[in-house]
This record gives sequence, structure tokens and C-alpha cells, in this order.
Amino acid sequence: MCPRTQLALVLMSVFLLSAGVIALAEIGDKTQLLAMMLSARTRRPWMVIGGMFVATVLNHAVAGALGHWVSRTIDPQWLRWILGLSFIAMAAWTLIPDKLNAESKPASGRWGVFGTTLIAFFLLEIGDKTQIATIALAARYESLVAVVLGTTFGMMIANVPAALFGDVVARRVPMRWVRATACVLFLVVGLAVLFGLPMPI
Repeated sequence: MCPRTQLALVLMSVFLLSAGVIALAEIGDKTQLLAMMLSARTRRPWMVIGGMFVATVLNHAVAGALGHWVSRTIDPQWLRWILGLSFIAMAAWTLIPDKLNAESKPASGRWGVFGTTLIAFFLLEIGDKTQIATIALAARYESLVAVVLGTTFGMMIANVPAALFGDVVARRVPMRWVRATACVLFLVVGLAVLFGLPMPI
């Protein structure tokens, strides 16, 4: 296998792993609930989707850059333990259902639907498990672009149907099983990092 093909396969693996982890972790998350609520309130789902896409790209680019910086700053042995335990902690976190607080429900005022969605999503993602997962993934894998594209794609997989179909998605998707699957995937990644195993994909 030529080096170019091998590199393409690695980048695709990182992209798919990032997308899968984030898509599963995002189902039932605060930002998905916000997408449903804003779409139902404004009746303009495509503006909501546009706002959350831009917010996700910006948020995850910052998170990815932070993870990339961490990977080059912290000693590799310490980094392995920090990342492995972080993924395992996120495995437990995914089992806890999210709720959208009253103060997290913005009204589309002078910023319009797009601007309100962009600001709300960006702020709500700060410190959220998907942002922390993006930091950890970018610190674990060398390709910053593949991680950011993958995590953004994963967010859109989870949130676009929520914005378009709202409560139908919430009723039809078995949240308990989705959270359990996300938990297992985070756990497998964490153990793989701790024990130096190949990426689980």
C-alpha cells in the first residue's frame, strides 16, 4: 500500500471515529434539545441548521486547536493517562440525560433566527461533553482537520433531524440504547488509549 493511500485511510478512520463518537454523544444532549426548541418556535429549521453549523465549526475548531496544543505540550506518558481517563469519564457522562434549563432557551430577538442560533449553540457547547470530546480526540490523533470535520459532521447528523422533525425524532429514537452505545464507544476508546491499542474503528 502506497504512503498516500495509507494516509488517506488513517484520515478517514479518524474522521469516522470522530463523527461516530460525537453523533452518539449528541443524541439527547442540550444542544439537540435546543435545536428542536428553536426550530419549533421559529418555524425556520434551515436558518437554525445554518446557525448551529457555523457555531459548531467555530466551537470545534477552537476545541481542536486546544487539543492539538495540549498534545504538543504535555509529556506523552502523562497525556496517555489524561486522555484515557477523560474518555472513560465521558463514557459515564453520556449515561446522564441532559435537560435544557429555562435560562438556556433564547428568544430570537434583534439577532434573528440565524444569529440567535449561532450564539446560543456556541455558548451552550462551551464545556459540554461534545466539546471536551473534540479536545480529547484532537489531542489523541494527529490530524486536526479530520477531527474537526468529523466532530462537526457528527453534530450535524444528530441535530439536523432534530431541527427538521423535532419531537418525532425524540419519540422514535431509543435514547437509553443510544446513550449505552455512546458509553461503550467512549469506554473502548479510553481503554485503547490507556493500553496503547490501535484506534477502535
